[in-house]
Amino acid sequence: MAVRIRLRRMGTKKKPQYRVVVADSRSPRDGRFLDTIGTYNPRVDPAEIKIDRDKALEWLESGAEPSDTARSLLSKVGVWQRFKTGEWPAEAPRPEPAPTPPAPAPAPEVVVEPAPALAPEVVVEPTAEPVVVTPPATEELS
Repeated sequence: MAVRIRLRRMGTKKKPQYRVVVADSRSPRDGRFLDTIGTYNPRVDPAEIKIDRDKALEWLESGAEPSDTARSLLSKVGVWQRFKTGEWPAEAPRPEPAPTPPAPAPAPEVVVEPAPALAPEVVVEPTAEPVVVTPPATEELS
C-alpha cells in the first residue's frame, strides 16, 4: 500500500482550509485517510501552518511520500530538513511587523459665524381679496 502525505480540503465554497493527512494514494482527495498530522490555512496573512512534527517525521520514516504541496509545508516547519539531514533547522528569525504609522494630528476646530445680512427681509402679505380662477367653458357635443 502506497501511503501519501497530502492535503484534504475543508471549509466552505471559496473559503478553503486544509488538513494535512496521511492517506492511501488510491483514496480520493477528500476520502478516507489514516491519520491527521496538521492543518493549513492559506487565507490569513501570513499563512497559518500547524503540523505535529513528531507524527509527520514518524510517517516519513515509515515510508510515506509527501505530495509537492505537503513537502513545501513540511519544509516550512522544518520537518523535511530533519528527515533529510537528521538535524532540526535553526529557528529563522521572524520578521518584525511593520511599524504602524503615527495617528494624524487632530484637525483644528472650525468655528462658523453667521453671515451678515445682505438685504433686508421681504415679507409678502396676502391681498385682501382672493383671486378665483375659473376654467373656460366647454361646449357640449350632442
